[in-house]
Amino acid sequence: MDDLMYYAKAARYIAAGLCMAIGTVGPALGQGFIGSETVKSIGKYPESASKIQGAMLVSMGIIESSAVYALLIAVLLLFVSI
Repeated sequence: MDDLMYYAKAARYIAAGLCMAIGTVGPALGQGFIGSETVKSIGKYPESASKIQGAMLVSMGIIESSAVYALLIAVLLLFVSI
């Protein structure tokens, strides 16, 4: 019976790690893309930099929420026992 508990704990740790690994790749790529496009847009239109930065911050917050959800699920996998 003890061996099954060790396998269950190992599975929880692996699942939490995979959740964070897979759940943060997309937001990281999206934020990088938004950051590069923001810099390009500000370079082309410096007079509208404040509007571009405002839209960038809202977009970054929306994208970051999916990484926070992945973190929440990983924490639940680690600390909530069945």
